[in-house]
Amino acid sequence: MSLSYVLVVSGPVYGRQSSLTAYRFAKALLEKGHTLTRVFFYQDGVSNASSLTVPANDEFDLAKAWQALAKESGADLETCVAAALRRGQLSEEEAKQHGLTSSNMASGFTQAGLGSLSEALLTADRVIQF
Repeated sequence: MSLSYVLVVSGPVYGRQSSLTAYRFAKALLEKGHTLTRVFFYQDGVSNASSLTVPANDEFDLAKAWQALAKESGADLETCVAAALRRGQLSEEEAKQHGLTSSNMASGFTQAGLGSLSEALLTADRVIQF
């Protein structure tokens, strides 16, 4: 039986294990034939959407891995807009709205409010937070 999943990622892209664990979990559930509908990055997790992370050549590029996973699976990658703004993570739209000259959100990620997460919670079979 195939289930639909939503993941909530609160850990930063680097420095703690939770984001990498969430990514590996997402890969595993897709390999088992389940559906990943959304990954919602919350609190420090919004750093996963930064276009400015540059890991060393011998390190896993988790931000790019999330982008590839979304392309492969069709999952939405959303960052909490309030958490992102507080941490200097801006989409192009938010940068323009606040009179800033540039954004730093990687392609494939969007900003959304907690209402989007609430909607996803109502429609998913399983919600897992990392």
